[in-house]
Amino acid sequence: MQIKEHSKVTGFSGNEIYCLKKLGYKAGPLCLGNNVLALGVSRGIGAGLSNLAGGEIQEITSMVHDGRKNAYNRMMDEARQYGGVGLAGVSFDMINHGGNLEFIALGSTIHQPDAAAGSDKLAFSTSADAQALYCQIDAGFTPHSFVFGNVAYSIGFGGNISGALRGLKRGEVPQYSEIFDRTRHLALTRIKDEAKAVKANAVIGIETSIMPLLGAQEMIMMGTASTHSALSDYSNDPITSDLTNEELWNLVNIGYLPIRLVMGVSVYSLGLASGISSFFKSLAGGEVQNLTELLYEAREKALERIEVDAEKCGADEVVGVKTRVYDLGGGLVEFMVIGTAVKKIAGVTTRTDTLPPQAIIQDRETFVDSAEGGNVTLTQTRAASARATQRGPVSIIFTILFVVFYVLVKMAAHHR
Repeated sequence: MQIKEHSKVTGFSGNEIYCLKKLGYKAGPLCLGNNVLALGVSRGIGAGLSNLAGGEIQEITSMVHDGRKNAYNRMMDEARQYGGVGLAGVSFDMINHGGNLEFIALGSTIHQPDAAAGSDKLAFSTSADAQALYCQIDAGFTPHSFVFGNVAYSIGFGGNISGALRGLKRGEVPQYSEIFDRTRHLALTRIKDEAKAVKANAVIGIETSIMPLLGAQEMIMMGTASTHSALSDYSNDPITSDLTNEELWNLVNIGYLPIRLVMGVSVYSLGLASGISSFFKSLAGGEVQNLTELLYEAREKALERIEVDAEKCGADEVVGVKTRVYDLGGGLVEFMVIGTAVKKIAGVTTRTDTLPPQAIIQDRETFVDSAEGGNVTLTQTRAASARATQRGPVSIIFTILFVVFYVLVKMAAHHR
């Protein structure tokens, strides 16, 4: 496919161009790569069977990973044609074209001022925009490569049936907690593997998205594989962080470095008895105590798990903690807690004492598209998931009523 040049078109904003100049760079052209894939019959059958079983759906994980990787490689080829030293603001998008999925990679090249044509060599790519890149470099991190890890998963048909049955008993469902914890950590393991492949000791600026995909859910993590001189002990096990780059700079300035992105997962069931009482209490109004206690207990369990992870990696504390709630159906609710474990390290600080305003000013969005599509972030899914959670007790009740009705009809037919 022939690459067309758009040498006067860049994705960098005014604030980003200012930050690039402070770093000794100048803005370059916008680059794009795409790839359209179809699931295919054989892979579709395999994905369907995996979806029934629950857990990771490897066929979809692999297809989506390959689609994004192909789009990324084509974008990088375009960046090399433009002769940039780097590519910043790398991001993914995905569009469904009548059952065929188009994967899109976007980024903008970075150039050295007054460099001779063709003399620049593409040295790095990063998920950070130019403002975030300024924060990363001033915090002592050297970017190497944009990296990502993904996993497609489903609770499965069997999971929904057993979920309804397990919903008869109130409390945590350890089997599901283990499955979802392991599945979600696969994305983190894969992004670290990509970082190790480019000999980085850190993955910073990780952004996590969860979206519906081909009847399942996909979790994708994107960030920048980097190195920091104070993290040489982590070459075989890169540190991970979902701190924003401004937060990262602030913590490094006072002597802290991120050690590990930590996640805690707990899957709970309200239970039939509690579900019935909660349902009628909802009709009467007032506090639904059973639901209050359950949700509190579930969050506490997830928080305990990230504290354990933080202690294992020798961190001082976990910062930037976010909590998310997902309705799994059949009265099952998943709670996920995610944050970054940090540690105080002697001698660590930023290169300068302050950041320029242009590095922290948030660009105002001037084009707003409310149409559905694209990635759905954790923040965007929170409200919908919380509303869906309230239907858990009701779904248990209606499941049991349906089973009783079905049995009664069969018994009546048998006596005729």
